[in-house]
Amino acid sequence: MSYRLKTLTREEHLAFVRARPSVSHTQVPAWGEVKPDWRAESLGWFDGGGRLVGAGLVLLRPLPGIKRYFAYLPEGPVIDWNAPDLEQWLAPMLDHLRSRGAFSVRMGPPVAVRRFSAETVKDAIADPRTRSLREVTATSRDARALHVADRLRALGWRQSEPDAEGGFALGQPRHVFQVPLAGRTLDDVHRGLNQQWRRNIKKAEKAGVKVVQGDHDDLPAFHELYTETAARDRFLPRPLSYFQRMWTALRAEDPDRMRLYLAHHDGDLLAAATTLTVGEHVWYSYGASTSRKREVQPNNALQWRMICDAHAGGAAVYDLRGITDTLDEDDHLVGLLRFKAGTGGEAVENLGEWDRPLSRVLHKAFGLYMSRR
Repeated sequence: MSYRLKTLTREEHLAFVRARPSVSHTQVPAWGEVKPDWRAESLGWFDGGGRLVGAGLVLLRPLPGIKRYFAYLPEGPVIDWNAPDLEQWLAPMLDHLRSRGAFSVRMGPPVAVRRFSAETVKDAIADPRTRSLREVTATSRDARALHVADRLRALGWRQSEPDAEGGFALGQPRHVFQVPLAGRTLDDVHRGLNQQWRRNIKKAEKAGVKVVQGDHDDLPAFHELYTETAARDRFLPRPLSYFQRMWTALRAEDPDRMRLYLAHHDGDLLAAATTLTVGEHVWYSYGASTSRKREVQPNNALQWRMICDAHAGGAAVYDLRGITDTLDEDDHLVGLLRFKAGTGGEAVENLGEWDRPLSRVLHKAFGLYMSRR
């Protein structure tokens, strides 16, 4: 089957998203407003009967000095990735983006390849011989995802790696940690937590930690904790304006799209986090905490409240988002992996992001430009 591709209105794109149980938060129309340095466009795939059967949010970033663009579809497009006619889906997208002046296209097929149970992850961390998840035998794997990867390579796509091609300063995590909620009672979820998690939740409750939902006016307080976290964990923080823009854009599209949670103890803000919701999928987006009063376990209390709310809202998945691939105890990110594994969920390895240069010279030039920013 051949597919016709055309641009969608915001309303058409949003209606497509609402009709599906799960679409990445980076593939909703409002996400383009969160990224002002990019030009956003909604694309739609139509079958022979004129029905909208696929959609994607593409972000276009110009190469300085010329009207040529790097095209990026984070965790998208939303198409039938297992379809036998995959080329018929991707060819019209490339033709369209080429006509828009794109010199390179990057996309992130939302396809899970391997899954690792929390117990498997825990055992791998404890094994000094295992240095990364790639060396670990998966609890389950999807052969169809490997077939998709083979077909993409045959079509001229190549898998992007961290810091490859000069190190583009963008990208979604390939490995994430998720807590399945569908078909489970809240008691089931609680029993799935490891002993330390359950103990810490009880300790926070006894200490009087209170977790509440915040609003736009609480974003500066969240950001203050977030910048403290950035300094402690050695990453570059986003400005307050970024979170204010997220709040305004995403909640205008859907008032429940973004939430802010705050954990207090005796009036002292100790931890805060944002969640994003699309359909039956809830993501833990950004987290922040202080080094003060860690003994009252505000982070466990905060996460448990967000898991409870996701479950109450009918979510099928609570997604703790990115985790490190490394299992090296000397890497400070392993502590975060251990924390997330305590939820009893599963690590998920996705297909990752794929590049299709349309002009190799400009593709390389853009990589150098992004690496120097």
